[in-house]
Amino acid sequence: MKRNQTVSLADDGNLVFKALADKSRRELLDRLHLQGGQSLTGLCEGLDMTRPAVAKHLRILEEANLVTFEWKGREKLHYLNPVPINGIAERWIGKFE
Repeated sequence: MKRNQTVSLADDGNLVFKALADKSRRELLDRLHLQGGQSLTGLCEGLDMTRPAVAKHLRILEEANLVTFEWKGREKLHYLNPVPINGIAERWIGKFE
């Protein structure tokens, strides 16, 4: 692995840890785990957050590659991407078992 790739992997891990550090973002991930393909409106239901706050949290989760989305007409549907979490588990938890 080249040095630049190592730095890139570390940066990606930092983004994931930063995204997971916030309780509200973890709650959004839990909701997407239970039911994928939710719109922003659906994710806002029952939360004590404004719509812009939820949208900001989703952007951070997207940047960390924890959430993916697909456009269905004019509606943006969000899905959990567990791959980065699995990578962290393998790297940071698996070796300590």
